[in-house]
Amino acid sequence: MPKFLIQARYTPEGAKGVLKEGASGRRAAVEHVVAGLGGTVEAMYFSFGEDDFVCVLDFPDAVSMAAVSLSVKASGALQTRATPLLTLDEIDEAARREVAFRPPGV
Repeated sequence: MPKFLIQARYTPEGAKGVLKEGASGRRAAVEHVVAGLGGTVEAMYFSFGEDDFVCVLDFPDAVSMAAVSLSVKASGALQTRATPLLTLDEIDEAARREVAFRPPGV
């Protein structure tokens, strides 16, 4: 199942929601959304600094991740970045593939 790293920042309204329902309430909300599309939450951590939380999600496909991303961003409660994660085997396979690339100017 494809994995995605999610990095997110709450807007002021989103942060008020976290203060009201707590971190466990947000974890439950994330698990509900992800499970609804056939995925699982591998890990979720709150942080401080540039991001307010990070999580690793498993989804059956990239389209499911895109659906969640669009809905979450449309809420206006947080800003997110989703990064696909690749296994070592996937990178090994990519390294073995022939790519016909010519750098600019060469």
